[in-house]
Amino acid sequence: MPKIALIAHDKKKKEMVQLIGNFRDRLEGQGLFATGNTGKLLIEEHNLAIKTMASGPLGGDQQIGSLVTSGEVNVVIFLRDPLTAQPHEPDITALMRVCDVHEIPLATNITSARIILDGVL
Repeated sequence: MPKIALIAHDKKKKEMVQLIGNFRDRLEGQGLFATGNTGKLLIEEHNLAIKTMASGPLGGDQQIGSLVTSGEVNVVIFLRDPLTAQPHEPDITALMRVCDVHEIPLATNITSARIILDGVL
């Protein structure tokens, strides 16, 4: 069973909600994790069981990195805003490094997220 972590920069949260809505039936019952604000939004919109971490600015992305390292997460979807990300938003660099070290697929945009979710669900 895939264990999927979900993170989205502020300007990408709408896209994350839409993406998860498109995969909702297949995601139900899967192990889902998310940073705080992204997770709360997804729970409100789709009523999925999601374990939320701290919000991104408070280290939620680092908590997800720890889950990758410990083998508790085996897919990461991080919809990032490469053009206007704010200083308080999570930085992908450390998480990308951890995913690469542990050979965990990491999607950073909606197209790669769809491809990965189609492949693992």
